[in-house]
Amino acid sequence: MSTTIKPPFTRETALAKVKLAEDAWNTRNPEKVALAYSVNSEWRNRTEFFTGREAIKEFLTRKWQKELDYKLMKELWCYTDNRISVRFEYEWREAGGQWYRTHGNEHWEFDEEGLMRRRDMSANEYPIEEKDRRYK
Repeated sequence: MSTTIKPPFTRETALAKVKLAEDAWNTRNPEKVALAYSVNSEWRNRTEFFTGREAIKEFLTRKWQKELDYKLMKELWCYTDNRISVRFEYEWREAGGQWYRTHGNEHWEFDEEGLMRRRDMSANEYPIEEKDRRYK
Protein backbone atom coordinates (compact mmCIF):
# COMPACT_ATOMS: atom_id res chain seq x y z
CA MET A 1 0.00 0.00 0.00
CA SER A 2 1.22 3.48 -0.84
CA THR A 3 2.20 5.70 2.08
CA THR A 4 -0.07 8.40 0.61
CA ILE A 5 -3.51 7.50 1.91
CA LYS A 6 -6.28 9.82 0.77
CA PRO A 7 -9.93 10.10 1.74
CA PRO A 8 -12.50 8.69 1.55
CA PHE A 9 -11.29 6.21 4.16
CA THR A 10 -12.18 2.57 4.50
CA ARG A 11 -11.51 0.57 7.64
CA GLU A 12 -8.31 -0.74 6.05
CA THR A 13 -7.02 2.69 4.98
CA ALA A 14 -8.00 4.32 8.31
CA LEU A 15 -6.05 1.62 10.18
CA ALA A 16 -3.08 2.14 7.86
CA LYS A 17 -3.22 5.94 8.33
CA VAL A 18 -3.16 5.50 12.12
CA LYS A 19 -0.19 3.13 11.90
CA LEU A 20 1.73 5.55 9.68
CA ALA A 21 1.08 8.34 12.21
CA GLU A 22 2.21 6.16 15.13
CA ASP A 23 5.40 5.17 13.32
CA ALA A 24 6.20 8.75 12.31
CA TRP A 25 5.66 10.15 15.82
CA ASN A 26 7.85 7.42 17.31
CA THR A 27 10.77 8.72 15.23
CA ARG A 28 10.62 11.92 17.33
CA ASN A 29 11.63 13.81 14.18
CA PRO A 30 9.65 17.09 13.91
CA GLU A 31 10.60 17.56 10.24
CA LYS A 32 9.30 14.12 9.27
CA VAL A 33 6.15 14.32 11.38
CA ALA A 34 5.22 17.78 10.07
CA LEU A 35 5.09 16.50 6.48
CA ALA A 36 1.81 14.69 7.26
CA TYR A 37 0.07 18.03 7.91
CA SER A 38 -1.16 20.63 5.45
CA VAL A 39 0.85 23.87 5.34
CA ASN A 40 -2.02 25.65 7.12
CA SER A 41 -3.01 22.80 9.44
CA GLU A 42 -4.91 23.92 12.55
CA TRP A 43 -3.99 22.33 15.87
CA ARG A 44 -5.37 22.23 19.35
CA ASN A 45 -3.03 20.39 21.67
CA ARG A 46 -4.47 20.60 25.19
CA THR A 47 -4.44 24.37 25.83
CA GLU A 48 -2.25 25.35 22.88
CA PHE A 49 -3.77 26.51 19.59
CA PHE A 50 -1.63 27.14 16.52
CA THR A 51 -1.61 26.96 12.74
CA GLY A 52 0.89 25.79 10.12
CA ARG A 53 3.75 23.39 9.61
CA GLU A 54 6.38 25.70 11.06
CA ALA A 55 4.38 26.04 14.28
CA ILE A 56 3.97 22.25 14.33
CA LYS A 57 7.73 21.76 14.02
CA GLU A 58 8.38 24.27 16.81
CA PHE A 59 5.82 22.59 19.05
CA LEU A 60 7.22 19.09 18.44
CA THR A 61 10.79 20.26 19.00
CA ARG A 62 9.79 21.68 22.41
CA LYS A 63 7.74 18.60 23.21
CA TRP A 64 10.53 16.10 22.58
CA GLN A 65 13.12 18.22 24.38
CA LYS A 66 10.96 17.82 27.48
CA GLU A 67 9.46 14.36 26.90
CA LEU A 68 12.54 12.13 26.78
CA ASP A 69 12.45 8.48 25.62
CA TYR A 70 8.98 9.10 24.20
CA LYS A 71 7.15 5.97 22.99
CA LEU A 72 3.62 6.16 21.55
CA MET A 73 0.73 3.81 20.77
CA LYS A 74 -2.24 4.97 18.65
CA GLU A 75 -5.44 2.99 18.16
CA LEU A 76 -8.24 3.64 15.68
CA TRP A 77 -11.43 4.73 17.44
CA CYS A 78 -13.66 5.56 14.46
CA TYR A 79 -13.60 7.11 10.98
CA THR A 80 -15.76 8.73 8.30
CA ASP A 81 -15.00 9.84 4.75
CA ASN A 82 -12.29 12.36 5.67
CA ARG A 83 -12.04 12.11 9.47
CA ILE A 84 -10.34 9.72 11.86
CA SER A 85 -10.44 9.62 15.65
CA VAL A 86 -7.86 7.76 17.71
CA ARG A 87 -7.15 6.97 21.31
CA PHE A 88 -3.51 7.03 22.32
CA GLU A 89 -1.12 6.36 25.14
CA TYR A 90 2.49 7.30 25.37
CA GLU A 91 5.20 7.16 27.98
CA TRP A 92 8.09 9.49 28.54
CA ARG A 93 10.46 10.64 31.23
CA GLU A 94 11.53 14.07 32.33
CA ALA A 95 15.18 15.02 32.69
CA GLY A 96 15.06 14.28 36.44
CA GLY A 97 14.12 10.67 35.72
CA GLN A 98 10.40 10.63 36.57
CA TRP A 99 8.35 8.57 34.10
CA TYR A 100 4.86 9.56 32.93
CA ARG A 101 2.03 7.97 30.99
CA THR A 102 -0.10 10.28 28.88
CA HIS A 103 -3.38 9.13 27.40
CA GLY A 104 -6.18 10.76 25.48
CA ASN A 105 -7.83 11.14 22.12
CA GLU A 106 -7.28 12.97 18.87
CA HIS A 107 -9.71 13.93 16.15
CA TRP A 108 -8.23 14.36 12.69
CA GLU A 109 -9.64 15.94 9.53
CA PHE A 110 -7.92 15.47 6.16
CA ASP A 111 -7.81 17.38 2.90
CA GLU A 112 -8.24 15.75 -0.53
CA GLU A 113 -4.51 14.97 -0.73
CA GLY A 114 -4.52 13.04 2.54
CA LEU A 115 -2.76 15.75 4.57
CA MET A 116 -4.17 16.50 7.99
CA ARG A 117 -5.74 19.94 7.96
CA ARG A 118 -7.07 19.81 11.52
CA ARG A 119 -5.92 18.06 14.70
CA ASP A 120 -7.79 18.34 17.98
CA MET A 121 -6.12 16.63 20.95
CA SER A 122 -7.14 16.13 24.56
CA ALA A 123 -4.95 14.32 27.09
CA ASN A 124 -4.20 13.58 30.71
CA GLU A 125 -0.99 12.33 32.24
CA TYR A 126 0.18 10.87 35.49
CA PRO A 127 3.47 9.74 36.98
CA ILE A 128 4.39 6.07 36.80
CA GLU A 129 7.24 3.94 38.07
CA GLU A 130 9.74 2.80 35.47
CA LYS A 131 8.84 -0.82 36.26
CA ASP A 132 5.22 -0.08 35.24
CA ARG A 133 6.05 1.03 31.70
CA ARG A 134 4.04 -0.60 28.89
CA TYR A 135 5.88 0.81 25.88
CA LYS A 136 9.61 0.29 25.51
